Amino acid sequence: MVRLRLDLAYDGTDFSGWARQPGRRTVQGEIEQALGRILRLDEPAMLTVAGRTDAGVHARGQVAHVDVPDASLAELDGNRGPLGVDERLSALVRRLGGVLPPDIRTYRVSVAPGGFDARFSAMFRRYAYRVSDAVGGVDPLRRHEVVWHNRPLVLDSLNAAAARLIGEHDFAAFCKKREGATTIRELQRLQWVREPDGVLVATVVADAFCHSMVRALVGSLLAAGDGRRPVEWPGEVLTRAVRDSGVHVAPAHGLCLEEVGYPPEGELAARAEATRRVRMPSALGGAALQDE
Repeated sequence: MVRLRLDLAYDGTDFSGWARQPGRRTVQGEIEQALGRILRLDEPAMLTVAGRTDAGVHARGQVAHVDVPDASLAELDGNRGPLGVDERLSALVRRLGGVLPPDIRTYRVSVAPGGFDARFSAMFRRYAYRVSDAVGGVDPLRRHEVVWHNRPLVLDSLNAAAARLIGEHDFAAFCKKREGATTIRELQRLQWVREPDGVLVATVVADAFCHSMVRALVGSLLAAGDGRRPVEWPGEVLTRAVRDSGVHVAPAHGLCLEEVGYPPEGELAARAEATRRVRMPSALGGAALQDE
């Protein structure tokens, strides 16, 4: 078997999220079907992803891995005879481009280094959330990636509120609780900028995210940014560590997974082992850490 790393991008608008679901169109389902067809696999391809995204959420820096029989790569050989590994992987990218729907792109496939696990080896995930407070609404050509907020937003207020959330905390107030899953996370960065076209972009970086965390954080910050709540309010909600009915989860289509970061090759296996110890439920009742 050979482990392949896939670097992916997709428009989440018409998907029921990343994860395979019977009877629903999902990113994972489309890619696994395409791989099975191109590589003529006897068993279905099984992708492991760095960060599972919800329905409507986009990605331009998603990472996944898949284990396939080494012999299956021979299906990519051209008419001129056997190809080298790099040529076969380039051929796979081209064929995926022809088979996958236009709202999914696999822009790189490589042989994964030893110890690589797309999910457990990751050091951080970086998301961006895009909001426009322009009078009259969002540029219609960006309506699938930018959320319209029908109130003026103050950049300084957004960042003052965000600063109170940085660090390692129990983010239970901003997560959909899952049985056996911990809500403790290290939020490494949460910062807003206003781009030249007026769109406000929040950069959110953490070791991992629990379900709906980014969108709940953004929802609380928007309330502080438009003056409905004081800038101290998101931090106060955080310290209470329980869901607050005043926190509204922001719409999915403003969220995009921009980057997944990994350690140097020599540290991949150790990172994966350390992460599994934290994230996987133990026989003694240890909590599992689940991604966004």
